[in-house]
Amino acid sequence: MKILVSLVSFIAFLLVLLPGPLYKYGVVELSTAFAGFRFGVYVGGAALVLLVIQVIFMRKTLSMGSTLMVLVFAAIAIAMPLNMMSKAKSVPAIHDISTDLVNPPKFVAIVPLRADAKNPVDYAGEETATEQRKAYPELKTLSYAQSKTDLLAATEQAIANLGFELVNANAATGIVEATDTTTWFGFKDDVVVRINDEGSQRFVDIRSKSRVGRSDLGKNAERIHSLIDEINTLLDK
Repeated sequence: MKILVSLVSFIAFLLVLLPGPLYKYGVVELSTAFAGFRFGVYVGGAALVLLVIQVIFMRKTLSMGSTLMVLVFAAIAIAMPLNMMSKAKSVPAIHDISTDLVNPPKFVAIVPLRADAKNPVDYAGEETATEQRKAYPELKTLSYAQSKTDLLAATEQAIANLGFELVNANAATGIVEATDTTTWFGFKDDVVVRINDEGSQRFVDIRSKSRVGRSDLGKNAERIHSLIDEINTLLDK
């Protein structure tokens, strides 16, 4: 019984740990990876039920080490998917976020890189804009007194500091593009920064868009916030 409980909890742990890397390296489809999460919750619950049975009827077979291992593996298998589900419910099911919802920055050099992406490169539309306004009202066009050259330099450095891959930096148009690859699943999300020079002020807009998935679990908004914070930090130095 002790071996069975440990084995079931370990399988549950693997069902939530492996889907990310397996999808990242092209071994399984995204739907299969997410199915692994669902089964992980069920198997993790089964491990806990078996542990309770062991405690009630086979207490002599228990050991502190194996019990702790089962609890940790089962807790991870259950908590990780449920946390993702909770996050998905707390944010709108959108994947295209911009500080300018009327005239969102357009991707240029990134367009061919998204040729096979499930989410088209064009802005998602007014329905998405409406959802964003309700969820992230703080994301708006930024205004700076610094020169366009300084803003371009700060943007490129911020992109490097955050670990994004720089794709394009055009000083003439004020467009900077980059790709951020998530660690676990290897999702590729694209970012475009647009710097407009208008008299004594520079206006900066940022857009972040996922290549796959209906909902980004709030990742694109978080990315824009991180990029803004990093740019501001560099400009304040």
